[in-house]
Amino acid sequence: MAIATTMRPLVSLTLPDRGAARLATQLFLALAGTLLLTLSAKAKVVLGPVDISLQTLAVLLIASAFGLRLGVATLLLYLAEGAMGWPVFQGTPEKGIGIAYMLGSTGGYLAGFVVMAAIAGWAADRGWDRNPFKLFGAMLTGEVVMMAMGFAWLAMLIGPEKSWQFGVLPFIVGDLIKVALAASLVPAVWALLKRG
Repeated sequence: MAIATTMRPLVSLTLPDRGAARLATQLFLALAGTLLLTLSAKAKVVLGPVDISLQTLAVLLIASAFGLRLGVATLLLYLAEGAMGWPVFQGTPEKGIGIAYMLGSTGGYLAGFVVMAAIAGWAADRGWDRNPFKLFGAMLTGEVVMMAMGFAWLAMLIGPEKSWQFGVLPFIVGDLIKVALAASLVPAVWALLKRG
């Protein structure tokens, strides 16, 4: 029983055990997560086909705090909000809205966020969120998969050379910093909670 308790993500500390209260809390957290994703998307530096934002950091923090199921559900809810035309994405509404925007230059990255959340959430569900090195490895794997998906989609639209130049290269250092920051923050929170 103790092993199962120590292998839950951070969010498990706030969730009621069962019933309507648990579902309501999960829904609230998912909606709060989509708000954080929207705010992180709007905090951007314009580069071209794909802009730099804080969204990678937000995805990693949400997934590692929420775990696999709630983390992925939050990302899917975020994509559903965008598909409905809500201006939640980085370039909305100025670069379009809804499905049309999602099929544009950032489409592969948006889909990659879900996979990245699944990988980071899976790691958190196994207790890796208490160890910065294990969590960094999982988050880096998720980052690489997300970037590969974004690159592949963008390459279909503008070609592989431009996709590498505009969709991968400018993000390598910044995303490594975001991965390192996220992999440090979550274990630090666990360490603080242990002391308390």
